[in-house]
Amino acid sequence: MSPTPTPVPGHGLLAGKVVVVTAAAGTGIGFATAERCAEEGAVVVVSDAHERRLSEAADRLGDRFGTRPLAVACNVTVEEEVQALYRAAVAEHGRLDVAVNNAGLGGTVSLVEMTDDQWQAVLEVTLTGTMRCTRAALRIMYDQGQGVVVNNASVLGWRAQAGQAHYAAAKAGVMALTRCAAAEAASKGVRVNAVSPSLALHPFLNRAISDEELEKLRQRELFGRSAETWEVANVVVFLASDYSSYMSGEVVSVSSQHP
Repeated sequence: MSPTPTPVPGHGLLAGKVVVVTAAAGTGIGFATAERCAEEGAVVVVSDAHERRLSEAADRLGDRFGTRPLAVACNVTVEEEVQALYRAAVAEHGRLDVAVNNAGLGGTVSLVEMTDDQWQAVLEVTLTGTMRCTRAALRIMYDQGQGVVVNNASVLGWRAQAGQAHYAAAKAGVMALTRCAAAEAASKGVRVNAVSPSLALHPFLNRAISDEELEKLRQRELFGRSAETWEVANVVVFLASDYSSYMSGEVVSVSSQHP
């Protein structure tokens, strides 16, 4: 197994930009993204459906960076809450430069045993929730004439994995949504891209995938380890920054996975 690298320091890639990150509570990709954006100089707004964990995440960011970020509870399955999130960000900071749509719901169940409710729950959060957040952000960014959306997809949008039909279908939908939104947004000065992680390990992942299955997935990675969440966040930062100014409609794999 390759050793885990040391996080790189910030270089001001998002200096002064207002960035909204959904599903930013806890220890997953969302919090790592909020943290990396702050390290790169962004003014961060964090959101999550879980109010207590969201408050704790905002406190952690405040302790580290000296200013507690605006934290807005938002369930992405509720349109009114999505609208309220982006209104709050603009009311607080005057604009919206970057929207990172990270909210998703997983689970493992075979297709023949999957209920309609299980299917619908995953698609409602992972695909329709991402659509709602993308739509809300684009409405603001179109009026501004600039902005960047970064969606969180998954390599399962390309690759098959048993027990993941609902999640894989939702993430494939996120990829298609990203490309179509980018085609519409280009003339408005707005870019839309997505990251597609393979395996980024954090405690909440065990709720969806067993330890045994996680170990199998780790062995498929060329480095013999999962990605650190900040390694995925680094790619989000790149797509959010002006360094990717010619990229839109792209889905960038964050993976070392081999067949």
